[in-house]
Amino acid sequence: MAAVVVTGAASGIGRASAQALVADGRQVVLWDLAPEVTAVAADLGMPGAVVDVTDTAATAAAIQRLDGVDGLVHAAGRVIPEPVGAYTVESWDAVLDVNLRAQAMLVQQLLPQLEASARAGGTPAVVGISSIEGLTANPFIPAYCASKAGLLGLTRSMAAQLGPSGIRINAVCRGFIRTPMLQIALDVDEVRESFVAAAPLGRIGDPEEVAAAVAFLMSPKASFITGT
Repeated sequence: MAAVVVTGAASGIGRASAQALVADGRQVVLWDLAPEVTAVAADLGMPGAVVDVTDTAATAAAIQRLDGVDGLVHAAGRVIPEPVGAYTVESWDAVLDVNLRAQAMLVQQLLPQLEASARAGGTPAVVGISSIEGLTANPFIPAYCASKAGLLGLTRSMAAQLGPSGIRINAVCRGFIRTPMLQIALDVDEVRESFVAAAPLGRIGDPEEVAAAVAFLMSPKASFITGT
């Protein structure tokens, strides 16, 4: 059975997405830079590997070990809270390399297998994890905002190109979700309260709530949804 590659799968939205896909009966391969990914994968009864998604040689080698791929969930992400007057070239590149460039390169590397899945009658799909920060203004994380906005443009461009081949590309603009990445901010009372006040539902979301949307977009139920 062809598998869905899930990046950032050791924790947060990536882990929850892998769990949701497995619950849907999908074969999943879990990747993360954190070594905990192997334990998470073992718990799910799925293969997992420590992979740096910014290293194209490493991802190419990991892909060669797979026996068919029909999807990608790019949930690996990074944020460095540096405003315009403080960020460096190194920190800017570090954020965009994980959040944006990695997905572009991964789709390129996986394209032959995604196309093969479509030709075989499958419904290959890609879901990237964007953010409301790619739609609104946050003065403290410009690199993150740029990367998540860029992911939306990448999604639309890839969807237009790959739609005729039967490959769907979508993104989820998640809100304030209780993940390890956000936890440092949530531990500050006034920051957490500002997030809650800004959320229409008046609370912080859970990774499983985003994962439900991811699983839907990866499924045949979303067969006419792309570039969204």
